[in-house]
Formats: sequence, C-alpha cells, structure tokens
Amino acid sequence: MSEVKKIATRDSYGKALAELGKEFDNLVVLDADLAGATKTGTFKAAFPDRFFDCGIAESDMMGVAAGLSTMGLVPFASSFAMFAAGRAFEQIRNSIGYPHLNVKIAASHAGISVGEDGATHQCCEDIALMRTIPGMTVLVPADDVEARKMVRAAYEMEGPVYLRLGRSATEVFHGEDYDFQIGKGEMVRDGSDVAIVAAGIMVPEAIKAAAILEKEGISARVINMGTIKPIDRDILVKAAKECGRIITVEEHNVIGGLGEAVCGVVSEECPVPVKRIGVQDEFGHSGPAADLLVQFGLCADNIAETAKAFVK
Repeated sequence: MSEVKKIATRDSYGKALAELGKEFDNLVVLDADLAGATKTGTFKAAFPDRFFDCGIAESDMMGVAAGLSTMGLVPFASSFAMFAAGRAFEQIRNSIGYPHLNVKIAASHAGISVGEDGATHQCCEDIALMRTIPGMTVLVPADDVEARKMVRAAYEMEGPVYLRLGRSATEVFHGEDYDFQIGKGEMVRDGSDVAIVAAGIMVPEAIKAAAILEKEGISARVINMGTIKPIDRDILVKAAKECGRIITVEEHNVIGGLGEAVCGVVSEECPVPVKRIGVQDEFGHSGPAADLLVQFGLCADNIAETAKAFVK
C-alpha cells in the first residue's frame, strides 16, 4: 500500500507564491524576519526585487502592505499567526480592513500543532479576530492542493484576505482537478446520520472518523469548510435538514471560530443540535504536536466517539 503524501500548507504557500510570481509582476511579498519558517524564502530566491523583509515589526509590515496596495501592487504579508493576527490587529483593522485594501495576510504556525513552541505561539484566537473585521475573507486550507489553489484565489479576488496556514505536514487528499471557490464548502464524503464540518488539518481527521463510524453502522457526512468567512450557508442548511445533527471540528478556540460560525447559520436557518470539538477556551502548552492534538481531542478517535454518543 502506497504511503499517504504529507505536506505542510506553509510549504504549499511558498511554492504557490513562486509560481504566481512568474505570471504576475504586481505580486510582492513581505515578511517579518521569518522567511525560512513561513516559506516565503522560495519567492525571495526567485524574485528578490519584489521581496521585502520588514524585520520583527509586524505592525509596521501591515502598514507597508497597505501602502503598496494603493500603488496597484498585490502584497502578501507573512508571519506567524500569533503576530500577524494578534500583534498587528489594530493595523489590519484600521489600515487594511477599514479602507478595504487589496492586502493578503498569510499567517503560518497557527493552532495547537505549533507544538513545542508552547502557548505563547499557539494562536487559537486568530479566526475569531479576523472574522470580526468587516469585509475580511478568512480561508483555511486542508491540504497542499487546496492551499495552493487558495493562494491563487486570494490573489485573484479584490479585497483583504486572511489565509491561515499550519506548521506540521498534513495528509493530501485532494487531486489536482479540485476546483476551490471562495465561499463554497466541499462535501468530501456523503452521509445521513450526522454531518461533521471541519476546517484545516482537522479535515483528514474527520474523514478518518467517518470511516470508523461506518464500521459502527453510522453514516457520517464530512464537509470541508475551507472558507470560514463568507461561510457557505447553503451546504450547512442542506446538512442540517438531511442529517439532523452537526459536529464542528477546528484547531482553534471553540469561542469565535468555525463552530460559532456554523451555529450562527444553523440557528437562523434550520435549528438542529450542534456539538463543537476544538480548544475548549484554554491555552495550550508545550509538547509534540501529534500528542497535543490527541490531548485536546483533535483526532479521529475522539471525533468518532463524540459522534457515536451524539447519534445514539
């Protein structure tokens, strides 16, 4: 049996930037002294004149990106999620969001899977922060293919985008023919007893959970919600009507993230019971990424157990 390919979405981001750079000379990349970690170094090597290292000054970087966008350039500003969304929130809100500028913010090393870097770097609040900014599009890729297609989609759309990337390698389950569209969810697997709505690196875990549930006689639908804002209301209402129960899974605080976005739609359109799996309003801590994900219940076994109890 062939081994499943695993690629970190931050690696996909670096490759996608380099490819887009060949096509569009108005694409520029900014980084905050983390080009090796965010993988923007790939773009820097190919297009050094269009790469700007702003140093450890993320707030300033967002202001520079805002200015560049007013000159007809399309800047991708890159840093760790904790610094991009957290430290630079005011500049993103006032200098990018308020004037609705065409700036793309790529935030890597998000969530618990940052691992040994610990709670100070494990940003589980960024989606909540970015969702509150009017007009901000929030994208969370699940694998290499989706990440590369999201970078292109972000470049092609007009307006601010927040792209959430992971540190750890994740399983690739999409084929190159996958058609990503901003604002559209993807039904990865059909089912009728419960719908599992996941984002980012939790999607492969949700797929595994559905396979476990199938052996227990439970039919689980899996939805990949790559766009958290604007969220796909149609696919959620359909899932609520046809499955009657929804579980959300996210590598993020359950407050303000995917789960609350889903609950907002379902409560308005088709009220059904919803259970949220995620970081339960607590800080993370240092440890191997794989172990932390299991400890916080962000794994296929826990998703499956939660679903079994929910259905029965």
